[in-house]
Amino acid sequence: MAVGAYQAYRKTQVETAGQLDLVIMLYDGAIKFAKLAAKMLRDGDLERAHDYLVRAQDIVGELMSSLNMDVGEIAAGLFNLYEYVDYCLVQANIKKDPDLIDQGLTVLTGLREAWIEIARKPRGGEDVVPS
Repeated sequence: MAVGAYQAYRKTQVETAGQLDLVIMLYDGAIKFAKLAAKMLRDGDLERAHDYLVRAQDIVGELMSSLNMDVGEIAAGLFNLYEYVDYCLVQANIKKDPDLIDQGLTVLTGLREAWIEIARKPRGGEDVVPS
């Protein structure tokens, strides 16, 4: 059942390689800015950390808003994960705690790796890029 839901989501949301590339680029940006924010917090540069956190939050918000919630449980699950990441970033900004950023980064990194795996698979399900 989950495979069928995934295939339905893929067909309706990410049919072209260009769309997959865009999703991965969004993850790359969110991860980059979150890592920079964590570094700035650890270095005591609160203003720059805030700016980087806001940028990461903006990207996560873009990922959330691009979901087609009519597709079903895959989109709902992704939304919940993005919501958690956003919560971590907001709390990190409020509490000035880089460990909260790291919690969000764990989720973002795992999701990015999953999208890269998806990008390797053609519609038939075999790898396009060898592992």
